[in-house]
Amino acid sequence: MASKVFWGSPRQAKLDANETLPAKLDLILEQLHLRDRVKDELVVLKMHTGSNIGYSTVHPLFVRKVVDAIKEGGGQPVVADIEWDVKGAERRGYTSETLGCPIYPAAGLKENYFYPHHRPYKNIEEWHLAGAIQDATFLVNFAHAKGHPSCGYGGAIKNLALGCMAGKTRSAMHDAMHFDPYWFPEKCPDPAVRKAIIESCPFGAIVQDRENESGLHLHFEGCNQCGRCLQVAPPGSLKIDPVNFHTFQEACAISTSITLSTFEPGKAVHLVLATHMTPVCDCFGFTSMPILRDAGIFGSDDIVALEQAVLDETAKYPLIEENIPTSMEVHTRVGHPLRWLHGPYKDPYKVVEYAEKLGLGTREYELVDVLPVASFQRTSVTYIPAS
Repeated sequence: MASKVFWGSPRQAKLDANETLPAKLDLILEQLHLRDRVKDELVVLKMHTGSNIGYSTVHPLFVRKVVDAIKEGGGQPVVADIEWDVKGAERRGYTSETLGCPIYPAAGLKENYFYPHHRPYKNIEEWHLAGAIQDATFLVNFAHAKGHPSCGYGGAIKNLALGCMAGKTRSAMHDAMHFDPYWFPEKCPDPAVRKAIIESCPFGAIVQDRENESGLHLHFEGCNQCGRCLQVAPPGSLKIDPVNFHTFQEACAISTSITLSTFEPGKAVHLVLATHMTPVCDCFGFTSMPILRDAGIFGSDDIVALEQAVLDETAKYPLIEENIPTSMEVHTRVGHPLRWLHGPYKDPYKVVEYAEKLGLGTREYELVDVLPVASFQRTSVTYIPAS
């Protein structure tokens, strides 16, 4: 059965505030019946406040609208994010005064306030769920859509997967990409060849292993799977394998399932703002030019359907290639546009597939326009993934 995803288009027919995205967020909150659901609930509003001088995260105006709706419904809201981003959040406009509620480091000031969850996966035995998240009784997940160097796309799932875990677990999730071996030094004993392999990567993604002089370390975040290194490496010595890249996607789905398991059914809603989408995560601490057309604002109770809808809408137009940093390149034009940029093994849809298999929702959705406008009317569309 298809899940409903409520959508506000970035377009407007008239120069009228009621046709802009903040007003459409109000309509989405009404469709989600948020006010009716939060009475007497401790509501954690999980968002990413960004870092340093980034300004493309979810604007405080949108956050305040959600906070006000929670208060009007009789809920007690708090905003939560990871410690170092909260520490500098006020410089980017995120304060208790502007947001209308406290803003807390999700895992405490020293990243040591968490609840352990035992679920073995590759190098991870225990997942440390941030205390401010598990203590809450209702979750509002508000994410900004953008590219991501580890998985191609960062949205609602990644907002929970990394942002709700303490630092040790976040690091372990990235390290999981190295669990499956990709470098076989016995097949490349010549130091000069190893140096040539390192120099073959124009992105600096291959470096000397700090603990093993015959080892090479692949920074998967910087790798777009162009294959230049494979043209230099002796046969069988180096693998650029989908399993390493997909591991991070699966880890994100597992992490998200742990977070959502601590909330009772019906006590979580998910929102994504797909505007000013940049090549990499907002945690990089700066805002570059947008590389995709704005796709609007989305909301649903179903995180899987929501992510599928956001990806489908952002896939309708090609990359704005003139806005791509010159240090990056497009070498494939297959699949989602973010895959063009980050490489074929960083398929944004993989995390949605993993999440659906874990029972977090369905990829079948009905997209409902909360404010259809006659000039570009589209009241709803139903998506059913191919079997």
